[in-house]
Amino acid sequence: MYKPTLDYAQQLDKEDKLAHLRAQFHVPKDKEGNDWLYFTGNSLGLQPKQTQQYIQQELDDWAKYGVEGHFEARNPWMPYHEFLTNSMAKIVGAKPLEVVVMNTLTTNLHLLMVSFYQPTKTKYKIVIESDAFPSDRYAVQSQLKFHGLDAENGLIEWKPREGEELLRIEDLEKIVDEQGDEIALLLIGGVNYYTGQYLDIKRIAEIGHAKNCMVGIDLAHGAGNISPELHDSGVDFAAWCTYKYLNSGPGSLAGLFVHEKHAHNKELPRFAGWWNHNKETRFNMRQPFDVMPGAEGWQLSNPPILSMAAIRASLDMFEEVGMEALRAKSEKLTGYFEYLINQIDTDRIKIITPSNPKERGCQLSIQVKNADKSLHKKLTENNIITDWREPDVIRCAPVPMYNSFEDVYRMVEKLKELL
Repeated sequence: MYKPTLDYAQQLDKEDKLAHLRAQFHVPKDKEGNDWLYFTGNSLGLQPKQTQQYIQQELDDWAKYGVEGHFEARNPWMPYHEFLTNSMAKIVGAKPLEVVVMNTLTTNLHLLMVSFYQPTKTKYKIVIESDAFPSDRYAVQSQLKFHGLDAENGLIEWKPREGEELLRIEDLEKIVDEQGDEIALLLIGGVNYYTGQYLDIKRIAEIGHAKNCMVGIDLAHGAGNISPELHDSGVDFAAWCTYKYLNSGPGSLAGLFVHEKHAHNKELPRFAGWWNHNKETRFNMRQPFDVMPGAEGWQLSNPPILSMAAIRASLDMFEEVGMEALRAKSEKLTGYFEYLINQIDTDRIKIITPSNPKERGCQLSIQVKNADKSLHKKLTENNIITDWREPDVIRCAPVPMYNSFEDVYRMVEKLKELL
């Protein structure tokens, strides 16, 4: 059983086999040189200390070789994206054939919908969760409009029941059962950005496929946080950013997954560029387009090496530690956090994230009755970096790579004081 004391939190840190990882990150500090309490890995992960070295290597090779760096650099730039594939595939539970790092999240979603959203006169609707991240909503609405469809009537929202914050899978089942003949695509966030709810991705795929709907997953808040097992889930496609839990830096590249069952279907409609053309004839400039198999067949342009170097620096850490160990610590960390929040003697606080660790990522969303953004501002003034979401929710993500049990304890103590 947990204990609400600093000594106990420090003891948990001493027993933590991943505690050494914190020293491998740059943790922002206050004017006195003390570490901030940083709980916004769900918005931007901290910088691994080795990132600078990885980027510097490519800058040095650029200076040394110029264009010949594509072949002569220590890590040749021509195949550089391939250096990321195996590690990224392990993180999301995919085969290397099914994964590529490219573009940014919403760009990838649009490119995937070119292939997997093929509306007809009768089967054209798209299902999203009602509180999907805004960019997902904008993306699917614009896809509907692009196809000449009504963005309101073409969009179906999977909503929590009245008086509840969390989604129920049986409600999605009912929607698809009743309207599946009109639904072309389900595009669902694997971990909801607002509540932190981790949805049953495999079940969502089964529900959609039972009515011949395509199924896509936005893993922006899942990649590097949960283990989605994308291949086994059977979803048709997925996309995710890398600057949150994958610590690749602001605005860095995204990941894309296309299930193996679509890998060799050259007839799938798609946009084309020279980087999804057959590698063997790519530089024979006058060949007709010959699409590559697998996820690489959705690339368009040669990759930005400096961004990929930052991603590689982080992925090498994930490769060393493994998602299993990270998930185990994450569940214990959020479990202790939840316990401490529940010890606060007030009826103003409610955790809207699922209490079952298997149904959440490493985020807890704390609803504070009669609060406004001034509470968040006070936390920030005390060097506690959280994320405020209107109208009354503080999102906190204790990340197992660099957050400690003492971080969690100190944050809750300050929250109690401010309340």
